[in-house]
Amino acid sequence: MPEEAQLPIGLAHWLLAVVPLVVLLVLLVGMRWKAPEAGPIGLLVAAAIALLAFQTPWDTLAVASAKGVWDAIFILYVIWPALLLYRVADRSGAFVALREGIERFSNDELFLVLGFSWVFASFLQGITGFGAPIAIVAPLLIAIGVRPVYAVVLPLIGHAWANLFGTLAVAWLGTLTVIDLQDETLTAFHTAILLWIPNLMAGVAIAWLYGRRKAVVHALPLVAIISAIHGGGQLLLALWNPVLAGFLAGTAALLALIPLSYWPKYSEYTRIRDRPAMAEPAEEAEHDLEKLEEEEPEPVMGLAMALMPYAVLTVLTVGVLVITPIEAALERFEVGFPFPAVETGLGVTEEAEDPYSPFAPLTHPGTFLLLAAIIAWLIYRSRGYYGRWAERVEETEEILPGVVGDAVPASIAVVVFLAMSTVMDHSGQTTVLAQGIADVAPPLMFAGAANGIGLLGSFMTSSNTASNILFAPLQQTVAEAEGLAESAIIAAQHAGGAIGNSISPANVVLGTGTAGIVGQEWAVLRKTLPWALLAAVVTGLMTLLLL
Repeated sequence: MPEEAQLPIGLAHWLLAVVPLVVLLVLLVGMRWKAPEAGPIGLLVAAAIALLAFQTPWDTLAVASAKGVWDAIFILYVIWPALLLYRVADRSGAFVALREGIERFSNDELFLVLGFSWVFASFLQGITGFGAPIAIVAPLLIAIGVRPVYAVVLPLIGHAWANLFGTLAVAWLGTLTVIDLQDETLTAFHTAILLWIPNLMAGVAIAWLYGRRKAVVHALPLVAIISAIHGGGQLLLALWNPVLAGFLAGTAALLALIPLSYWPKYSEYTRIRDRPAMAEPAEEAEHDLEKLEEEEPEPVMGLAMALMPYAVLTVLTVGVLVITPIEAALERFEVGFPFPAVETGLGVTEEAEDPYSPFAPLTHPGTFLLLAAIIAWLIYRSRGYYGRWAERVEETEEILPGVVGDAVPASIAVVVFLAMSTVMDHSGQTTVLAQGIADVAPPLMFAGAANGIGLLGSFMTSSNTASNILFAPLQQTVAEAEGLAESAIIAAQHAGGAIGNSISPANVVLGTGTAGIVGQEWAVLRKTLPWALLAAVVTGLMTLLLL
Protein backbone atom coordinates (compact mmCIF):
# COMPACT_ATOMS: atom_id res chain seq x y z
CA MET A 1 0.00 0.00 0.00
CA PRO A 2 1.19 3.56 -0.55
CA GLU A 3 2.69 5.91 1.91
CA GLU A 4 -0.01 8.55 2.05
CA ALA A 5 2.48 11.45 2.15
CA GLN A 6 3.60 10.53 -1.39
CA LEU A 7 0.07 10.71 -2.82
CA PRO A 8 -1.36 14.05 -3.97
CA ILE A 9 -4.30 14.33 -1.54
CA GLY A 10 -5.71 17.49 -3.08
CA LEU A 11 -8.96 18.60 -4.65
CA ALA A 12 -7.73 18.18 -8.24
CA HIS A 13 -6.58 14.58 -7.79
CA TRP A 14 -9.64 13.74 -5.67
CA LEU A 15 -11.91 14.96 -8.45
CA LEU A 16 -9.94 12.93 -10.98
CA ALA A 17 -10.19 9.81 -8.79
CA VAL A 18 -13.94 10.16 -8.53
CA VAL A 19 -14.40 10.52 -12.32
CA PRO A 20 -14.62 6.73 -13.05
CA LEU A 21 -17.45 6.40 -10.50
CA VAL A 22 -19.24 9.45 -11.89
CA VAL A 23 -18.93 8.04 -15.41
CA LEU A 24 -20.51 4.79 -14.25
CA LEU A 25 -23.32 6.67 -12.52
CA VAL A 26 -24.08 8.73 -15.62
CA LEU A 27 -23.99 5.74 -17.97
CA LEU A 28 -25.97 3.36 -15.74
CA VAL A 29 -28.56 5.77 -14.37
CA GLY A 30 -28.63 8.80 -16.63
CA MET A 31 -28.21 7.02 -19.97
CA ARG A 32 -29.66 3.69 -18.79
CA TRP A 33 -26.81 1.60 -20.16
CA LYS A 34 -26.57 -1.97 -18.93
CA ALA A 35 -23.74 -2.93 -16.58
CA PRO A 36 -21.87 -5.01 -19.21
CA GLU A 37 -21.91 -1.94 -21.50
CA ALA A 38 -21.01 0.70 -18.92
CA GLY A 39 -18.42 -1.37 -17.04
CA PRO A 40 -15.75 -1.42 -19.76
CA ILE A 41 -16.06 2.35 -20.19
CA GLY A 42 -15.56 2.84 -16.46
CA LEU A 43 -12.51 0.55 -16.57
CA LEU A 44 -10.99 2.48 -19.49
CA VAL A 45 -11.54 5.82 -17.72
CA ALA A 46 -9.97 4.48 -14.51
CA ALA A 47 -6.98 3.14 -16.47
CA ALA A 48 -6.52 6.42 -18.36
CA ILE A 49 -6.55 8.46 -15.16
CA ALA A 50 -4.11 5.99 -13.57
CA LEU A 51 -1.72 6.42 -16.50
CA LEU A 52 -1.97 10.18 -16.93
CA ALA A 53 -2.54 11.53 -13.41
CA PHE A 54 -1.27 8.85 -11.01
CA GLN A 55 1.96 7.88 -12.82
CA THR A 56 0.94 4.22 -13.12
CA PRO A 57 3.13 2.19 -15.53
CA TRP A 58 1.61 -0.15 -18.08
CA ASP A 59 2.96 -3.24 -16.30
CA THR A 60 1.23 -2.19 -13.07
CA LEU A 61 -2.04 -1.73 -14.96
CA ALA A 62 -1.60 -5.16 -16.56
CA VAL A 63 -0.98 -6.87 -13.21
CA ALA A 64 -3.90 -5.08 -11.57
CA SER A 65 -6.27 -6.03 -14.39
CA ALA A 66 -5.09 -9.65 -14.36
CA LYS A 67 -5.70 -9.83 -10.61
CA GLY A 68 -9.20 -8.52 -11.19
CA VAL A 69 -9.88 -11.23 -13.77
CA TRP A 70 -8.55 -13.92 -11.44
CA ASP A 71 -10.67 -12.64 -8.55
CA ALA A 72 -13.69 -12.70 -10.87
CA ILE A 73 -13.29 -16.44 -11.48
CA PHE A 74 -13.95 -17.05 -7.78
CA ILE A 75 -17.32 -15.28 -8.11
CA LEU A 76 -18.20 -16.60 -11.58
CA TYR A 77 -17.90 -20.11 -10.19
CA VAL A 78 -20.93 -19.27 -8.06
CA ILE A 79 -22.92 -17.39 -10.70
CA TRP A 80 -22.81 -20.05 -13.44
CA PRO A 81 -23.72 -23.09 -11.29
CA ALA A 82 -26.41 -21.06 -9.48
CA LEU A 83 -28.06 -20.17 -12.77
CA LEU A 84 -27.70 -23.77 -13.94
CA LEU A 85 -29.53 -25.00 -10.82
CA TYR A 86 -32.26 -22.43 -11.43
CA ARG A 87 -32.71 -23.52 -15.07
CA VAL A 88 -32.69 -27.22 -14.12
CA ALA A 89 -35.57 -26.59 -11.72
CA ASP A 90 -37.43 -24.12 -13.94
CA ARG A 91 -37.43 -26.31 -17.06
CA SER A 92 -38.84 -29.23 -15.07
CA GLY A 93 -41.82 -27.24 -13.77
CA ALA A 94 -40.53 -27.30 -10.20
CA PHE A 95 -41.35 -23.65 -9.49
CA VAL A 96 -44.98 -24.07 -10.50
CA ALA A 97 -45.17 -27.10 -8.22
CA LEU A 98 -43.67 -25.01 -5.42
CA ARG A 99 -46.20 -22.24 -5.92
CA GLU A 100 -49.20 -24.53 -6.01
CA GLY A 101 -47.84 -26.45 -3.04
CA ILE A 102 -47.70 -23.24 -1.02
CA GLU A 103 -51.15 -22.08 -2.18
CA ARG A 104 -52.82 -25.27 -0.97
CA PHE A 105 -51.86 -24.52 2.60
CA SER A 106 -53.98 -21.41 3.14
CA ASN A 107 -57.08 -19.50 2.05
CA ASP A 108 -55.78 -16.30 3.64
CA GLU A 109 -54.92 -13.90 0.82
CA LEU A 110 -52.44 -11.82 2.85
CA PHE A 111 -50.71 -15.01 3.99
CA LEU A 112 -50.16 -15.94 0.33
CA VAL A 113 -48.99 -12.44 -0.63
CA LEU A 114 -46.41 -12.46 2.17
CA GLY A 115 -45.52 -16.06 1.38
CA PHE A 116 -44.72 -15.30 -2.24
CA SER A 117 -43.33 -11.75 -2.16
CA TRP A 118 -41.28 -12.10 1.03
CA VAL A 119 -40.65 -15.73 1.95
CA PHE A 120 -40.52 -17.34 -1.49
CA ALA A 121 -38.65 -14.38 -3.01
CA SER A 122 -36.05 -14.59 -0.21
CA PHE A 123 -35.73 -18.32 -0.75
CA LEU A 124 -35.10 -17.76 -4.46
CA GLN A 125 -32.54 -15.07 -3.65
CA GLY A 126 -30.79 -17.59 -1.42
CA ILE A 127 -30.24 -20.00 -4.30
CA THR A 128 -30.15 -17.91 -7.49
CA GLY A 129 -30.31 -14.13 -7.21
CA PHE A 130 -29.49 -12.12 -10.36
CA GLY A 131 -33.09 -10.94 -10.72
CA ALA A 132 -34.66 -14.41 -10.58
CA PRO A 133 -36.81 -13.62 -7.50
CA ILE A 134 -38.41 -10.67 -9.30
CA ALA A 135 -38.83 -12.48 -12.62
CA ILE A 136 -40.46 -15.50 -10.96
CA VAL A 137 -42.53 -13.92 -8.20
CA ALA A 138 -44.05 -10.92 -10.03
CA PRO A 139 -46.10 -13.06 -12.47
CA LEU A 140 -47.17 -15.34 -9.61
CA LEU A 141 -48.51 -12.38 -7.64
CA ILE A 142 -50.42 -11.10 -10.67
CA ALA A 143 -51.91 -14.57 -11.05
CA ILE A 144 -53.44 -14.41 -7.56
CA GLY A 145 -54.89 -10.95 -8.12
CA VAL A 146 -52.14 -8.48 -7.19
CA ARG A 147 -52.03 -5.30 -9.29
CA PRO A 148 -49.04 -5.36 -11.70
CA VAL A 149 -47.22 -2.36 -10.17
CA TYR A 150 -47.55 -3.88 -6.69
CA ALA A 151 -46.54 -7.28 -8.07
CA VAL A 152 -43.17 -5.71 -8.92
CA VAL A 153 -42.88 -3.56 -5.79
CA LEU A 154 -43.55 -6.31 -3.23
CA PRO A 155 -40.79 -8.78 -4.21
CA LEU A 156 -38.34 -5.91 -4.80
CA ILE A 157 -38.78 -4.99 -1.14
CA GLY A 158 -39.19 -8.57 0.07
CA HIS A 159 -35.98 -10.03 -1.38
CA ALA A 160 -33.59 -7.13 -0.77
CA TRP A 161 -32.39 -8.17 2.70
CA ALA A 162 -31.17 -11.54 1.33
CA ASN A 163 -28.83 -10.04 -1.28
CA LEU A 164 -25.64 -10.22 0.76
CA PHE A 165 -25.66 -13.81 2.00
CA GLY A 166 -27.93 -15.08 -0.79
CA THR A 167 -26.68 -17.16 -3.74
CA LEU A 168 -24.36 -18.89 -1.29
CA ALA A 169 -22.98 -15.51 -0.19
CA VAL A 170 -21.63 -14.39 -3.56
CA ALA A 171 -21.73 -10.71 -2.51
CA TRP A 172 -19.88 -11.55 0.72
CA LEU A 173 -17.28 -13.44 -1.30
CA GLY A 174 -16.99 -10.39 -3.55
CA THR A 175 -15.94 -8.34 -0.53
CA LEU A 176 -13.35 -10.93 0.48
CA THR A 177 -11.77 -10.79 -2.98
CA VAL A 178 -10.95 -7.07 -2.74
CA ILE A 179 -10.10 -6.51 0.95
CA ASP A 180 -8.56 -8.44 3.83
CA LEU A 181 -10.86 -8.18 6.84
CA GLN A 182 -9.36 -7.92 10.31
CA ASP A 183 -12.14 -10.11 11.75
CA GLU A 184 -14.34 -11.95 9.25
CA THR A 185 -16.59 -13.47 11.91
CA LEU A 186 -17.32 -10.15 13.62
CA THR A 187 -17.94 -8.45 10.27
CA ALA A 188 -20.37 -11.21 9.24
CA PHE A 189 -22.12 -10.90 12.63
CA HIS A 190 -22.47 -7.12 12.38
CA THR A 191 -23.69 -7.49 8.78
CA ALA A 192 -26.38 -9.96 9.86
CA ILE A 193 -27.53 -7.54 12.58
CA LEU A 194 -27.96 -4.72 10.07
CA LEU A 195 -29.65 -6.96 7.49
CA TRP A 196 -32.25 -8.00 10.06
CA ILE A 197 -33.57 -4.42 9.92
CA PRO A 198 -34.61 -4.38 6.22
CA ASN A 199 -35.92 -7.91 6.65
CA LEU A 200 -38.35 -6.94 9.39
CA MET A 201 -39.21 -3.69 7.63
CA ALA A 202 -39.96 -5.66 4.45
CA GLY A 203 -42.54 -7.85 6.14
CA VAL A 204 -44.30 -4.86 7.70
CA ALA A 205 -44.12 -2.82 4.47
CA ILE A 206 -45.63 -5.60 2.35
CA ALA A 207 -48.54 -5.94 4.78
CA TRP A 208 -49.02 -2.14 4.77
CA LEU A 209 -48.97 -1.92 0.98
CA TYR A 210 -51.46 -4.78 0.81
CA GLY A 211 -54.08 -3.42 3.18
CA ARG A 212 -52.78 -0.58 5.36
CA ARG A 213 -53.15 -0.67 9.17
CA LYS A 214 -55.66 -3.50 9.41
CA ALA A 215 -53.42 -5.75 7.31
CA VAL A 216 -50.37 -4.90 9.42
CA VAL A 217 -52.22 -5.81 12.62
CA HIS A 218 -53.42 -9.07 11.07
CA ALA A 219 -49.96 -9.99 9.71
CA LEU A 220 -47.85 -8.90 12.68
CA PRO A 221 -47.58 -12.34 14.39
CA LEU A 222 -46.65 -13.97 11.08
CA VAL A 223 -44.14 -11.22 10.30
CA ALA A 224 -42.53 -11.57 13.73
CA ILE A 225 -42.13 -15.34 13.38
CA ILE A 226 -40.78 -15.28 9.83
CA SER A 227 -38.42 -12.40 10.60
CA ALA A 228 -37.11 -14.28 13.63
CA ILE A 229 -36.34 -17.24 11.36
CA HIS A 230 -34.89 -15.07 8.58
CA GLY A 231 -32.95 -12.52 10.60
CA GLY A 232 -32.25 -14.54 13.73
CA GLY A 233 -31.35 -17.65 11.77
CA GLN A 234 -28.99 -15.74 9.51
CA LEU A 235 -27.43 -14.04 12.53
CA LEU A 236 -26.60 -17.36 14.19
CA LEU A 237 -25.51 -19.07 10.98
CA ALA A 238 -23.21 -16.15 10.07
CA LEU A 239 -21.17 -16.97 13.17
CA TRP A 240 -20.67 -20.50 11.86
CA ASN A 241 -20.49 -20.17 8.07
CA PRO A 242 -21.62 -17.04 6.21
CA VAL A 243 -21.76 -18.94 2.92
CA LEU A 244 -24.76 -20.93 4.17
CA ALA A 245 -26.40 -18.23 6.31
CA GLY A 246 -28.85 -16.82 3.76
CA PHE A 247 -29.69 -20.09 2.03
CA LEU A 248 -30.46 -22.06 5.19
CA ALA A 249 -32.40 -19.21 6.83
CA GLY A 250 -34.49 -18.73 3.67
CA THR A 251 -35.16 -22.45 3.36
CA ALA A 252 -36.19 -22.72 7.02
CA ALA A 253 -38.65 -19.85 6.63
CA LEU A 254 -40.16 -21.42 3.50
CA LEU A 255 -40.68 -24.71 5.34
CA ALA A 256 -42.13 -22.85 8.32
CA LEU A 257 -45.03 -21.71 6.14
CA ILE A 258 -46.40 -25.27 6.27
CA PRO A 259 -47.13 -25.42 10.02
CA LEU A 260 -48.03 -21.72 10.09
CA SER A 261 -50.73 -22.38 7.49
CA TYR A 262 -52.53 -24.62 9.99
CA TRP A 263 -52.84 -21.74 12.45
CA PRO A 264 -56.55 -20.76 12.29
CA LYS A 265 -55.54 -17.10 12.12
CA TYR A 266 -53.94 -17.68 8.71
CA SER A 267 -55.70 -20.76 7.35
CA GLU A 268 -59.08 -19.19 6.55
CA TYR A 269 -60.18 -16.29 4.36
CA THR A 270 -59.85 -12.93 6.17
CA ARG A 271 -61.91 -9.99 4.94
CA ILE A 272 -59.89 -6.79 4.52
CA ARG A 273 -61.88 -4.38 2.37
CA ASP A 274 -59.23 -1.69 1.85
CA ARG A 275 -56.71 -3.64 -0.25
CA PRO A 276 -54.83 -1.21 -2.57
CA ALA A 277 -52.48 -3.92 -3.80
CA MET A 278 -55.25 -6.16 -5.10
CA ALA A 279 -56.94 -5.91 -8.47
CA GLU A 280 -60.06 -7.84 -7.49
CA PRO A 281 -62.74 -6.86 -4.97
CA ALA A 282 -62.41 -8.56 -1.59
CA GLU A 283 -65.46 -10.76 -2.08
CA GLU A 284 -63.98 -12.17 -5.33
CA ALA A 285 -60.54 -12.89 -3.93
CA GLU A 286 -61.45 -16.40 -2.84
CA HIS A 287 -62.05 -17.33 -6.51
CA ASP A 288 -58.61 -16.16 -7.75
CA LEU A 289 -56.84 -19.45 -7.14
CA GLU A 290 -59.60 -21.47 -8.80
CA LYS A 291 -59.38 -19.32 -11.96
CA LEU A 292 -55.59 -19.63 -11.97
CA GLU A 293 -55.74 -23.42 -11.71
CA GLU A 294 -58.02 -23.53 -14.76
CA GLU A 295 -55.62 -21.42 -16.86
CA GLU A 296 -52.30 -22.99 -15.88
CA PRO A 297 -51.10 -26.55 -16.62
CA GLU A 298 -51.08 -28.97 -13.71
CA PRO A 299 -47.66 -29.53 -12.14
CA VAL A 300 -45.85 -32.71 -13.13
CA MET A 301 -44.39 -33.21 -9.64
CA GLY A 302 -45.27 -32.75 -6.00
CA LEU A 303 -43.96 -30.23 -3.49
CA ALA A 304 -41.40 -32.64 -2.03
CA MET A 305 -39.85 -33.34 -5.45
CA ALA A 306 -39.83 -29.61 -6.27
CA LEU A 307 -37.78 -29.01 -3.11
CA MET A 308 -35.42 -31.92 -3.84
CA PRO A 309 -32.59 -29.90 -5.49
CA TYR A 310 -32.35 -27.62 -2.48
CA ALA A 311 -32.43 -30.54 -0.06
CA VAL A 312 -29.53 -32.04 -2.00
CA LEU A 313 -27.69 -28.71 -1.88
CA THR A 314 -28.22 -28.51 1.87
CA VAL A 315 -26.97 -32.05 2.50
CA LEU A 316 -23.88 -31.53 0.35
CA THR A 317 -22.84 -28.19 1.84
CA VAL A 318 -23.63 -28.96 5.45
CA GLY A 319 -22.17 -32.46 5.19
CA VAL A 320 -18.84 -31.28 3.85
CA LEU A 321 -18.51 -28.17 6.02
CA VAL A 322 -19.62 -29.82 9.29
CA ILE A 323 -17.40 -32.91 9.04
CA THR A 324 -14.03 -31.32 9.76
CA PRO A 325 -11.77 -34.13 8.42
CA ILE A 326 -13.58 -34.09 5.07
CA GLU A 327 -13.40 -30.30 4.82
CA ALA A 328 -9.72 -30.26 5.78
CA ALA A 329 -8.87 -32.94 3.21
CA LEU A 330 -10.72 -31.21 0.40
CA GLU A 331 -9.22 -27.79 1.24
CA ARG A 332 -5.71 -29.08 0.68
CA PHE A 333 -6.17 -28.75 -3.07
CA GLU A 334 -5.83 -25.05 -3.89
CA VAL A 335 -5.56 -23.14 -7.14
CA GLY A 336 -3.69 -19.85 -7.51
CA PHE A 337 -1.15 -18.02 -9.66
CA PRO A 338 1.93 -15.91 -8.81
CA PHE A 339 1.93 -12.18 -9.46
CA PRO A 340 5.04 -9.96 -9.41
CA ALA A 341 5.61 -6.86 -7.30
CA VAL A 342 4.52 -3.60 -8.96
CA GLU A 343 4.69 0.09 -8.16
CA THR A 344 3.76 3.54 -9.45
CA GLY A 345 5.69 6.75 -9.82
CA LEU A 346 3.90 8.13 -6.76
CA GLY A 347 5.13 5.37 -4.47
CA VAL A 348 2.15 3.01 -4.47
CA THR A 349 3.61 -0.48 -4.14
CA GLU A 350 2.15 -3.98 -4.18
CA GLU A 351 4.24 -6.88 -2.96
CA ALA A 352 4.80 -10.03 -5.01
CA GLU A 353 2.41 -12.86 -4.14
CA ASP A 354 2.88 -16.56 -4.88
CA PRO A 355 0.19 -17.65 -5.10
CA TYR A 356 -2.16 -14.68 -5.24
CA SER A 357 -5.60 -15.20 -3.67
CA PRO A 358 -5.72 -19.02 -3.97
CA PHE A 359 -9.01 -20.84 -3.45
CA ALA A 360 -10.00 -24.44 -2.81
CA PRO A 361 -12.41 -25.49 -5.59
CA LEU A 362 -13.54 -28.68 -3.82
CA THR A 363 -15.03 -26.72 -0.92
CA HIS A 364 -16.10 -23.74 -3.02
CA PRO A 365 -19.86 -22.93 -3.01
CA GLY A 366 -19.89 -23.29 -6.79
CA THR A 367 -18.99 -26.97 -6.50
CA PHE A 368 -21.95 -27.66 -4.21
CA LEU A 369 -24.29 -25.78 -6.58
CA LEU A 370 -22.92 -27.65 -9.59
CA LEU A 371 -23.30 -31.07 -7.96
CA ALA A 372 -26.83 -30.25 -6.80
CA ALA A 373 -27.76 -29.15 -10.33
CA ILE A 374 -26.35 -32.34 -11.87
CA ILE A 375 -28.06 -34.63 -9.36
CA ALA A 376 -31.39 -32.79 -9.75
CA TRP A 377 -31.14 -32.96 -13.55
CA LEU A 378 -30.46 -36.71 -13.47
CA ILE A 379 -33.41 -37.37 -11.16
CA TYR A 380 -35.83 -35.10 -13.03
CA ARG A 381 -34.73 -36.56 -16.36
CA SER A 382 -35.08 -40.15 -15.17
CA ARG A 383 -38.66 -39.40 -14.07
CA GLY A 384 -39.54 -37.78 -17.38
CA TYR A 385 -40.41 -34.37 -15.92
CA TYR A 386 -38.72 -32.35 -18.67
CA GLY A 387 -40.60 -33.96 -21.52
CA ARG A 388 -43.96 -33.89 -19.76
CA TRP A 389 -43.62 -30.27 -18.67
CA ALA A 390 -42.46 -29.18 -22.14
CA GLU A 391 -45.58 -30.74 -23.64
CA ARG A 392 -47.84 -28.91 -21.20
CA VAL A 393 -46.34 -25.46 -21.66
CA GLU A 394 -45.01 -25.92 -25.21
CA GLU A 395 -41.54 -24.93 -23.96
CA THR A 396 -38.67 -25.55 -26.38
CA GLU A 397 -35.68 -23.65 -24.91
CA GLU A 398 -32.90 -25.90 -23.69
CA ILE A 399 -31.26 -25.55 -20.27
CA LEU A 400 -27.69 -24.65 -21.30
CA PRO A 401 -28.57 -21.89 -23.81
CA GLY A 402 -30.71 -20.29 -21.11
CA VAL A 403 -27.84 -20.43 -18.64
CA VAL A 404 -25.42 -18.88 -21.12
CA GLY A 405 -27.87 -16.11 -22.01
CA ASP A 406 -28.28 -15.18 -18.34
CA ALA A 407 -24.71 -15.71 -17.17
CA VAL A 408 -22.67 -13.98 -19.88
CA PRO A 409 -23.90 -10.42 -19.17
CA ALA A 410 -23.50 -10.92 -15.42
CA SER A 411 -20.01 -12.38 -15.95
CA ILE A 412 -18.86 -9.46 -18.09
CA ALA A 413 -20.05 -7.02 -15.45
CA VAL A 414 -18.26 -8.85 -12.63
CA VAL A 415 -14.98 -9.10 -14.54
CA VAL A 416 -14.82 -5.43 -15.56
CA PHE A 417 -15.93 -4.14 -12.16
CA LEU A 418 -13.29 -6.23 -10.39
CA ALA A 419 -10.63 -5.10 -12.87
CA MET A 420 -11.72 -1.48 -12.37
CA SER A 421 -11.56 -1.90 -8.58
CA THR A 422 -8.03 -3.34 -8.64
CA VAL A 423 -6.80 -0.70 -11.11
CA MET A 424 -8.11 2.07 -8.86
CA ASP A 425 -6.55 0.39 -5.83
CA HIS A 426 -3.13 -0.32 -7.35
CA SER A 427 -2.86 3.19 -8.83
CA GLY A 428 -3.75 4.89 -5.53
CA GLN A 429 -7.09 6.35 -6.67
CA THR A 430 -9.04 4.52 -3.94
CA THR A 431 -6.67 5.82 -1.26
CA VAL A 432 -6.98 9.40 -2.54
CA LEU A 433 -10.78 9.14 -2.54
CA ALA A 434 -10.87 7.69 0.95
CA GLN A 435 -8.40 10.17 2.41
CA GLY A 436 -10.27 13.10 0.89
CA ILE A 437 -13.53 11.91 2.45
CA ALA A 438 -11.81 11.32 5.79
CA ASP A 439 -10.39 14.85 5.75
CA VAL A 440 -13.79 16.54 5.42
CA ALA A 441 -16.29 14.14 7.04
CA PRO A 442 -16.45 13.80 10.85
CA PRO A 443 -16.12 10.13 11.87
CA LEU A 444 -19.66 9.69 13.18
CA MET A 445 -21.16 11.43 10.15
CA PHE A 446 -19.30 9.09 7.83
CA ALA A 447 -20.29 6.02 9.85
CA GLY A 448 -23.96 6.98 9.76
CA ALA A 449 -23.84 7.52 6.00
CA ALA A 450 -21.57 4.57 5.11
CA ASN A 451 -24.50 2.42 4.06
CA GLY A 452 -25.49 5.17 1.64
CA ILE A 453 -22.31 4.45 -0.32
CA GLY A 454 -23.28 0.78 -0.55
CA LEU A 455 -26.81 1.76 -1.58
CA LEU A 456 -25.45 4.04 -4.30
CA GLY A 457 -23.23 1.24 -5.59
CA SER A 458 -26.02 -1.29 -5.96
CA PHE A 459 -28.31 1.39 -7.41
CA MET A 460 -25.67 2.12 -10.04
CA THR A 461 -24.75 -1.47 -10.86
CA SER A 462 -27.92 -3.38 -9.83
CA SER A 463 -25.64 -5.72 -7.90
CA ASN A 464 -24.66 -5.92 -4.24
CA THR A 465 -21.60 -7.89 -5.34
CA ALA A 466 -20.49 -5.15 -7.72
CA SER A 467 -21.16 -2.49 -5.07
CA ASN A 468 -18.91 -4.30 -2.61
CA ILE A 469 -16.20 -4.78 -5.21
CA LEU A 470 -16.23 -1.07 -6.08
CA PHE A 471 -16.62 0.47 -2.63
CA ALA A 472 -15.46 -1.98 0.07
CA PRO A 473 -11.80 -0.89 -0.40
CA LEU A 474 -12.88 2.76 -0.08
CA GLN A 475 -14.94 2.03 3.05
CA GLN A 476 -12.10 0.08 4.65
CA THR A 477 -9.54 2.80 3.95
CA VAL A 478 -11.77 5.56 5.35
CA ALA A 479 -12.55 3.46 8.43
CA GLU A 480 -8.83 3.09 9.07
CA ALA A 481 -8.18 6.82 8.53
CA GLU A 482 -11.08 7.83 10.80
CA GLY A 483 -10.31 5.27 13.50
CA LEU A 484 -13.71 3.58 13.08
CA ALA A 485 -14.48 -0.09 13.65
CA GLU A 486 -13.90 -1.82 10.32
CA SER A 487 -16.49 -4.52 11.01
CA ALA A 488 -19.29 -1.97 11.49
CA ILE A 489 -18.37 0.12 8.43
CA ILE A 490 -18.09 -2.89 6.09
CA ALA A 491 -21.36 -4.22 7.53
CA ALA A 492 -22.97 -0.87 6.66
CA GLN A 493 -21.61 -1.19 3.12
CA HIS A 494 -23.18 -4.65 2.89
CA ALA A 495 -26.54 -3.55 4.26
CA GLY A 496 -26.70 -0.51 2.01
CA GLY A 497 -25.87 -2.65 -1.01
CA ALA A 498 -28.70 -5.03 -0.13
CA ILE A 499 -31.25 -2.24 0.35
CA GLY A 500 -30.20 -0.61 -2.92
CA ASN A 501 -31.35 -3.65 -4.88
CA SER A 502 -34.95 -2.64 -4.19
CA ILE A 503 -34.48 0.51 -6.29
CA SER A 504 -31.83 -0.53 -8.83
CA PRO A 505 -32.94 0.33 -12.39
CA ALA A 506 -32.12 -3.11 -13.81
CA ASN A 507 -34.23 -4.90 -11.22
CA VAL A 508 -37.09 -2.45 -11.68
CA VAL A 509 -37.02 -2.83 -15.47
CA LEU A 510 -36.82 -6.61 -15.13
CA GLY A 511 -39.90 -6.51 -12.93
CA THR A 512 -41.93 -4.24 -15.19
CA GLY A 513 -40.98 -6.40 -18.16
CA THR A 514 -42.10 -9.67 -16.57
CA ALA A 515 -45.26 -8.00 -15.22
CA GLY A 516 -46.15 -6.55 -18.63
CA ILE A 517 -46.03 -2.91 -17.52
CA VAL A 518 -42.94 -1.58 -19.30
CA GLY A 519 -42.93 2.21 -19.01
CA GLN A 520 -44.25 2.29 -15.45
CA GLU A 521 -40.83 2.13 -13.78
CA TRP A 522 -41.38 5.44 -12.01
CA ALA A 523 -44.65 4.13 -10.52
CA VAL A 524 -42.65 1.27 -9.04
CA LEU A 525 -39.86 3.52 -7.73
CA ARG A 526 -42.40 5.85 -6.07
CA LYS A 527 -43.28 2.96 -3.76
CA THR A 528 -39.89 1.32 -3.26
CA LEU A 529 -37.82 4.50 -2.87
CA PRO A 530 -39.42 5.70 0.41
CA TRP A 531 -38.93 2.24 1.91
CA ALA A 532 -35.28 2.11 0.77
CA LEU A 533 -34.50 5.56 2.20
CA LEU A 534 -36.17 4.76 5.52
CA ALA A 535 -34.35 1.43 5.76
CA ALA A 536 -31.06 3.22 5.03
CA VAL A 537 -31.70 5.76 7.80
CA VAL A 538 -32.52 3.07 10.36
CA THR A 539 -29.51 0.93 9.45
CA GLY A 540 -27.34 4.05 9.59
CA LEU A 541 -28.46 4.69 13.16
CA MET A 542 -27.81 1.06 14.06
CA THR A 543 -24.32 1.35 12.56
CA LEU A 544 -23.59 4.12 15.07
CA LEU A 545 -24.70 1.79 17.88
CA LEU A 546 -22.39 -0.95 16.60
CA LEU A 547 -19.44 1.44 16.91
